[in-house]
Amino acid sequence: MELPNKNSYSQPAATIRFIYGFIVLIFILFAIRLFYLQVIRYDYYKTQALNDQLKQYVIPANRGTIAAHDGDSTMPVVLNQKLYLLYADPVFIKKPAELAPKLAPIIGGDPAKYEKLMKTKNSRYVILGKKITKQQKIQIDKLKSPGLGTVEQNYRIYPQGTLAAQLLGFVDDEGNGKYGVEQYLNKDLRGVDGKLKAITDANGVPLAASSGNVKKTPKNGDNLVLTIDLALQQKLESILVDGIKNSKASSGSALILDANSGAVKAMANSPTYDPAKYYEVENGELFSNAAVAHPIEIGSTMKPLTTAAGLDKGVYNANTTYYDPASWTVNEFKIKNIEEDGGAGTRSVADILNLSLNTGATWELMQMGGGQINSKARETWYDYMTKHFMFGKQTGIEQGYEATGIVPSPKENGAGINLTYANTSFGQAMMATPIQLASATAAVVNGGKYYRPYLVEQRIDTNGNKTYTKPKVIKKDVVSPKVSKEMVPLLENVVNNHTFAKKFDQSAFSVGGKTGTAQIAKPGGGYYEDKFNGTYMGFVGNEKPQYVIVVFVFKPTIGGYAGSAAAMPIFGNLAHMLIDESYVSPKQN
Repeated sequence: MELPNKNSYSQPAATIRFIYGFIVLIFILFAIRLFYLQVIRYDYYKTQALNDQLKQYVIPANRGTIAAHDGDSTMPVVLNQKLYLLYADPVFIKKPAELAPKLAPIIGGDPAKYEKLMKTKNSRYVILGKKITKQQKIQIDKLKSPGLGTVEQNYRIYPQGTLAAQLLGFVDDEGNGKYGVEQYLNKDLRGVDGKLKAITDANGVPLAASSGNVKKTPKNGDNLVLTIDLALQQKLESILVDGIKNSKASSGSALILDANSGAVKAMANSPTYDPAKYYEVENGELFSNAAVAHPIEIGSTMKPLTTAAGLDKGVYNANTTYYDPASWTVNEFKIKNIEEDGGAGTRSVADILNLSLNTGATWELMQMGGGQINSKARETWYDYMTKHFMFGKQTGIEQGYEATGIVPSPKENGAGINLTYANTSFGQAMMATPIQLASATAAVVNGGKYYRPYLVEQRIDTNGNKTYTKPKVIKKDVVSPKVSKEMVPLLENVVNNHTFAKKFDQSAFSVGGKTGTAQIAKPGGGYYEDKFNGTYMGFVGNEKPQYVIVVFVFKPTIGGYAGSAAAMPIFGNLAHMLIDESYVSPKQN
């Protein structure tokens, strides 16, 4: 018998060793791969997995509400309405072509648009619709489509309709405040949105019990209470609209300011708009609050301020008389009076205001320069315009797009600067807004304190903490208390010598004021001969002025002088309203 070859035994053993080694190698490779995936590339693959299962939601903060005074209580003028935003996560939308035609009948719109949005690549969040109602949300939920979601959001509603629209402003579709209070205090009203990062299941539904969820609670915006009195606001708007209509003007602005605090009690413009339908407005100028954003040459309403500046400098007194030649020649141009002044003659400081003498205001400017218009006169008057009456700078009132106005530099410019400054003494060649004029007027008649005008009386944060606005004195010595006291009867005298629809009883109430008629400047220089703006500044009070009223009427076509024919009747009706509605009590002596 033949013995087996020893090589026949070694061949199977080698095969087994090879197979064993191969298996070990495979395990080693798997181990290395697992180590690579689970240790070295752990963060990367965790992120990739979370990208498929992690959704990040924005939890909108509630925008603060806005209220105003209604007698002894407050009433909302801006509230929030809860509606929904519809979004889609394209990762979970498997059949957009089938889903889009089901959505369109519910929310309206073009199915093709929704299909395209739901096919968006490299995005986990696309917006399909805004301002979705509760009923629409219920219908969307019935579709039971993974990847569709709704988020509750607040949208602005206006219980008082168009009342104070330009003062309030509006909120656009992106949640940003535009114009008015909404823009100026957008950050405070808007609050801070919260966030929710949620681990989801395969259908994109958040797993509530997941430890991977991260939530940041939203901080709601502040609620505001305005200084506005709703009854006054309604009456002012009604009187202004009637005045614009009666004077056949293009537009107008008016406001009522507390002379002793700077609080705005009413402020309006005509025409206006509905902030709930801001998207329907074709003329964007309607959004602007002209009372703070539309400066014009204020005309003869400047004369009381010029008079007060000269009195304060001591270059004349309230009883001073002077010879008025009925015209002055400055830089080879003649300055004349618009009103019928009776020709040359002896005039008083009271006459300058009562007869609205351009030559008188020019004479007052001359006295600031020692008898002529020179650098001293210009520098002195510039100082009063900018550092006492605060023209040429924002007041800081809580309104978007506040204008600064214009005050020309007093420096010699080789272009008739003396004539320019003569014109500023009676309200031409400079520009101011109604709120600037009202604040300056208040300072002249309240004892000499310039208060920063303000609209927000109170802020209430998300915890209910209240912060009240304290009246802020910007300048204490606008004019001396003595000059301020002298200006009151000078302005009362103007009212007494002009005809109002209903006479004022000055024994019971103090009413003073001044008209202004300003030529409208041409874009290329010079002035139109037949286009004017009408202005009026005045006050109402008892032993001392309590409210300042300023009225601007743009391009009235009723005829006559724009100040007296268009603006003065509005002032008269507003002043009588304050008296008749007991906003001002009678004098005690």
